[in-house]
Order: sequence, then structure tokens, then C-alpha cells
Amino acid sequence: MSKLPPLAILGAGSMGGAIAQGVAASGLAGQVVVTNRSRAKAELLTDPGIRSLALEDDATANVAAAASAEVVLIGVKPGMVPDLLAEIGPHLRPGTIVVSLAAGVTIATFERILGPDAVVVRSMPNTPAVVGKAVTGVAAGSLADERVMGIVRAVYETVGAVVEVAEEQIDALSTISGSGPAYVFLLIEKLTEAAVGKGFDAATARLMAEHTFIGAAALLDATGEDPAELRRRVTSPKGTTERAVAVLQDAHLERVFAEATDAALARAKELAAGG
Repeated sequence: MSKLPPLAILGAGSMGGAIAQGVAASGLAGQVVVTNRSRAKAELLTDPGIRSLALEDDATANVAAAASAEVVLIGVKPGMVPDLLAEIGPHLRPGTIVVSLAAGVTIATFERILGPDAVVVRSMPNTPAVVGKAVTGVAAGSLADERVMGIVRAVYETVGAVVEVAEEQIDALSTISGSGPAYVFLLIEKLTEAAVGKGFDAATARLMAEHTFIGAAALLDATGEDPAELRRRVTSPKGTTERAVAVLQDAHLERVFAEATDAALARAKELAAGG
């Protein structure tokens, strides 16, 4: 895509801000307008190509930003979404693409508040968006056709990879890519602790563990090989790594990860039901 339509991000916290910066840096958008409640937060987004507005200075900033855009990302907290949609709905241009970043808020909720002509897409990015390495799931609303989804994909591809799914898969996706960074950080924590237990000081242990993960991920990315194949190459027959991997396999990690992601999915359903 050569150019993106004018873009507004309402509630540009860390995630919305990262997307704004990614879009602005890509050169694909001629206009990116973002809003925040406070002047202090608005002043954190002063990159070239971004116009940052504060509700503290102008209570109508969300309406003005939404009315100026053809793609509007909703980045406020889930509980604030209905009131924001009711506020901006009458001021949206016909055909404006409204993209949700709000966890647990359904497409049906957006379409009900905005009306039958609303073009809605639900999305679920993850925190590596702040370094341009996100995985974002996107799900089409009733009127989001191939052209619309192409535009939304182009927005999110400025901060990483995009996976298009049916809305009923969004919660499951969140248990993998949404929560996934926490799983990786936990593994790094525990490998660091193991290094300390082997006599390394905390700083050295942390460097060893973190850069092993960083290097392994970079190798996977650079080669495009299957992770299992790369693992086999490190695991010499009858060697030390084979012995360690056997212990990990005996821990039934596949069952542990299945149970962990099942627990996350169950909680997502509870939250969606208001629990």
C-alpha cells in the first residue's frame, strides 16, 4: 500500500503510542492524530508526523480527531469504550474504519453503538509493538471487506506481523501472542535463577539468560527454520544438551502450556461476561 488514509488514535497509551510512532515512521500516513487525557502524556508523543492532542486542553479533542480521520483506533480502557463511541459516532465520516484495541469488547458492541453502517475491525496487538515486533490479531466486523482489512493490516504491519482471524478466535489468540511475552519473560527469569544457582553473579546470569533468548530468536528469524530442527542441531547425541532437554520433556511442557493457555482463555471468557 503506497499511502494510508488519515489516521486517529483515541487514547494513545503505550500501545496506541507505539502504533502511532510506527505508522509515522513508515511514511505511509500523511496524517496521524492522537489523543490523551493529560497534557503530560500528550507531550510524550511529539514525533514528526504525529499531531498530539490533550483532553486537558480541549475537551472536544476526541471528536475533532475522529472527525478528521478515515481510520480511527480506539485505545481507551474497555470500560470507557461505550461512552467514547457514543460521543464520536455522530461526527464520523461515512465509511470511517473504526478499529478496537479494547480487550473483551465485542464487534457487536461497537456496531450496536455506532449504528448499522459502522465499519468495525477488532484487533489484539501485543506489547512488542513498542519495538516494532508485535503480533497483532485482527477480526473483521460485518461491513469490513477485503479493502478495509487490507488497510488495517497495513497499519499494524508498521509495528510487526499480522494474523487475520475470526472474532471467536481473538481470545484464544490473546492467550498465545497477547500473553505470550509474559511466558517468555518468566522463562528468562527462571533460567537466570538457575544461572545464579550455578554460582554466577546476578548481572552475569541475567546477561547470559537474556542474550541466549535474544540470540535464539534472532537465529530463528534469520534462518526461517523450524524451531524443532534448530533444537535438534544444538542437541548432540548423548551430549549435555540432550540430557537437559530430556528433563524438560519429562516435565511435559506441552501439557503445561496447554493448561496455562486454557486458564487464560477461561479468564478471558469470564471478563467478557462481566466477571
